[in-house]
Amino acid sequence: MHNKLIIIGSGPAGYTAGIYAARAMLEPILLRGLQPGGQLTITTEVENWPGNSVIQGPELMTNMEAHARSVGVTILDDHVTNLNIEDRPFKLTTDKNEYYSTDAVILATGAQAKWLGLSSEEKYKGFGVSACATCDGFFYRGKDVIVVGGGNTAVEEAIFLTKFAHKVTLIHRRDKLRADRILQERLMSNNKINILWNHEIIEILGKQNPLGVNGVKLKNVTDGKVSQLSCDGVFVAIGHSPANELVSGKLEIETGGYVVTAPDSTKTSVEGIFAAGDITDSKYRQAVTSAGMGCMAALEAEQYLSEQEN
Repeated sequence: MHNKLIIIGSGPAGYTAGIYAARAMLEPILLRGLQPGGQLTITTEVENWPGNSVIQGPELMTNMEAHARSVGVTILDDHVTNLNIEDRPFKLTTDKNEYYSTDAVILATGAQAKWLGLSSEEKYKGFGVSACATCDGFFYRGKDVIVVGGGNTAVEEAIFLTKFAHKVTLIHRRDKLRADRILQERLMSNNKINILWNHEIIEILGKQNPLGVNGVKLKNVTDGKVSQLSCDGVFVAIGHSPANELVSGKLEIETGGYVVTAPDSTKTSVEGIFAAGDITDSKYRQAVTSAGMGCMAALEAEQYLSEQEN
């Protein structure tokens, strides 16, 4: 199956790129991937999307999907497993053993949650260890939980978990947070949240039968002292890694795994491949900036394809 433009990913960048590309009569195909809608589908209140003072993340993504479909974007539930950018046209293979060729690609694969890298963390994933408070918070009604991290995600998850948990402890390895000031104010004013500064988790403790978390082993990063803290669940919120598996070793990638694009552009190191959203944005990582980059990618792809035809 050949198409002028294929968009990989279905977050704000992907859907916006699809809307602009469809309006440019490019008849784009959008492959939604393993997490349709991206990270916003596991977010609760979104308070910084223009036009909505408050909107639920899943609702926002449902609206975007409906908009994309309404203007003619072909949206397919499939996951790209291989992208060949050495030959022209580019070739894609998917989980469903479908094969596509295309003249241009917009990468909007987003980012994935980072983990602590502990063997005990791996053991208890899904059994008391989670990276999604909005997915699993309900299961901790009346219980004590820990959130790890110091950025916006960690603070938002800690605040969200107070709706269910008896107590929330935010553990951060530094002595100050990176989160937005307004979020920090909300965190500090919530009497269900305790902050443990200058500590890191070195082991997650639990029981075997049934498998579950019952505490953590901590190290004070200033004096090295080791202690334990009881809890019923651990939520890891230490950031995300760009989902660059399809292009690792094929495109220029900077420290942190972000795809490099030309200044003020979504053009990558390979002509005809464009990148938008969290896969390339190491600075802002906001839904609205991702959508803006999706717009840029579609406009640049349209220009590129037009030049190829002439």
